[in-house]
Amino acid sequence: MLNPRPSPQGSRPIRELPDTLISQIAAGEVVERPASVVRELVDNALDAGAGAITVRLLGGGVRLISVEDDGQGITKTQLPIALKRHATSKIADLNDLESVQTMGFRGEALAAINSVAEVSILSRTADDSHAWLLDGGTGELSPGARQIGTTVEVRELFFATPARRKFLKTDTTELAHCVEAVRRHALARPWVSFAIWHDGKLVEQWRPPQTHDFAPDEDAAALQRITDILGDTFRTQSVAVDFQINAGDVALRVRGRAGLPDHARARADQQFAYVNGRFVRDKVITHAARSAYEDVLHGHRQPVYVLYIDIAPDRVDVNVHPTKIEVRFRDSGAVHQAVAKGVLQALSRPRAGSKLGIDMALGHTTAPPVHASPDALVPSPVATSGQNPLPWRNSANGGNRPVAAAHAINEWSQTWGHTEDKAPEDHPLGHAIAQIHGVYILAQNTQGLVIVDMHAAHERIVYERLKAQLTAVQSGLDAGDAAAAMASQPLLIPASFAATPTEIATAQTHTETLNRLGLAIDALSARSLAVRAVPTTLAKGDPVALARSVLGELAQHDASTVITRAQNELLGTMACHGAVRANRQLTLPEMDALLRQMETTERADQCNHGRPTWQQLSMKDLDRLFLRGQ
Repeated sequence: MLNPRPSPQGSRPIRELPDTLISQIAAGEVVERPASVVRELVDNALDAGAGAITVRLLGGGVRLISVEDDGQGITKTQLPIALKRHATSKIADLNDLESVQTMGFRGEALAAINSVAEVSILSRTADDSHAWLLDGGTGELSPGARQIGTTVEVRELFFATPARRKFLKTDTTELAHCVEAVRRHALARPWVSFAIWHDGKLVEQWRPPQTHDFAPDEDAAALQRITDILGDTFRTQSVAVDFQINAGDVALRVRGRAGLPDHARARADQQFAYVNGRFVRDKVITHAARSAYEDVLHGHRQPVYVLYIDIAPDRVDVNVHPTKIEVRFRDSGAVHQAVAKGVLQALSRPRAGSKLGIDMALGHTTAPPVHASPDALVPSPVATSGQNPLPWRNSANGGNRPVAAAHAINEWSQTWGHTEDKAPEDHPLGHAIAQIHGVYILAQNTQGLVIVDMHAAHERIVYERLKAQLTAVQSGLDAGDAAAAMASQPLLIPASFAATPTEIATAQTHTETLNRLGLAIDALSARSLAVRAVPTTLAKGDPVALARSVLGELAQHDASTVITRAQNELLGTMACHGAVRANRQLTLPEMDALLRQMETTERADQCNHGRPTWQQLSMKDLDRLFLRGQ
């Protein structure tokens, strides 16, 4: 019989659970596997001010987890309290809880671990003549020997709950999770030394910069630690992110590295986000970072990044989940905007427009990281024509804004013009020397040979120009009205649909925002909504699907991203049709003009679909093809 009804409890009394059972229940939330214990113990070591942390494991962490640190240590009188439930030195009242600045604060991890394993703590402070050893099972204190700091040993994990132990994987799998837990800490603490030993063998070790040779700043130290952990390839195939918001009560900064689109992966296993040094998995951050890659990633590839978000502790709630891996922002919209703009700004500057970009394409660089300027290069206006305007009208000034007719886009003399004859070293992409089957352009630069997909490259150029012009129209720049709403077109017959209570509440709460986005959505009843107007540029789409997407997005993030995504799809289609087609023969000046445009167009390294627009073959690559020097 499936899903039987639970039997009544009868006259069983309500009673308080014993402390041991309470701790074991808590352990079910806090201690999922050995890696959970490693994470909690390393948290405590960092809070103690450790500069060096050593993790020793046996049997994937099931037989033994030992975390040694050189922090401030625990006094003899406080050692027994450390293993009690809800005992902590991190917080004392609600004000402390609302502005947590330490990694740990709940005061339940050690007690939970002690209820499902054999725990001992050996610690010494600067005021002690020797260390003290606490047996977690008996509570007995005895003298011990070690330097200033603390060693926590956890043996036979889940011996007290055999059923939980059966859910663990192989030692190799559990070890991998433990290493990952330490790696996440190490990425955010470049000045702390980390070492991981397993079954007596050194598995991983990350050391801080050697300050006796030079004094690296925070960014340089972070870059070195990122390189040590994620590899030199990530360093060369990523750009620096540095973006700040200071508006009213909101002050936050986003730093780190964003992987180039070419370096994307099939899995999202190299996405690291930190809030005030704490590794988190947050939907706001993930969505914001992904949105910055929308125009440059091919297919379902996943971006790689390491992002550090610095924000006032009282603007983020870390007391959301027992594992402390989830957070809640007071200003989630500002965080989303900062992450999206920071990553987008870093990716916008074309690598084709810098010497560093060529070095990245070759896989070697010693140049400093690229910092995209807030006023990064914006494509110059496309030639306009009144014969075939795009279907949008600016409602703020009531006038037509005809831009970028398809036939005008293809007028090479208007779009690009001729370039001066300069030496190859004057331009990162060099000078054109030939065209292959009307599809690829061959160019020579100081590194060797550059191969360009001319349709993909021109498609990106046209696309970015269309986006820039649409942005200018929508923002009301021509009319001097920065608050202009998007052009809207009323529907002849309103599109009604059955709506959820959340959708109805969102529509009623954000009426003004929807109007600015060109949408008019009204409640027909307690269970239905009607779409009465849509953005002009999306008039031919499905109004109900658009409304549902916007309302869903607005309930969690920023609804304008849905509109932007839909508009960009339309502009991408137009750019594809407007770009120079394959099999068109170009002159050398026309090819050179395309190369110059690529060097000054944002995101010119990928087409609108995320495919690369150019590739570099160095002289060494060419020599290797012909076995020269071998």
